[in-house]
Amino acid sequence: MKQQIHVWYAGRVQGVGFRMTAEEAAHRTAVVGWVKNLRDGRVELVAEGEKQQLIELVDSIRYGPMRNFIQHIHVEWNPATNAFTKFGIRYF
Repeated sequence: MKQQIHVWYAGRVQGVGFRMTAEEAAHRTAVVGWVKNLRDGRVELVAEGEKQQLIELVDSIRYGPMRNFIQHIHVEWNPATNAFTKFGIRYF
């Protein structure tokens, strides 16, 4: 059953390739959704897929090359909306 994960990353997560890294991880895990910078310095990510795919996505970002830039992660689980057909970077 598909689910949605909504994640906010805080720390030094802008200007370090975070969104591109998240996009690559999303493509590897075959999830759909988006990632974007927020004006307050955080990065927001919304993704949909099977629960295991979403866990792999979050773990690959949390423990991958961006791990030293992340100070805090807030995660919310929601039902999938099926509103996305691909994963991409959004801009303000």
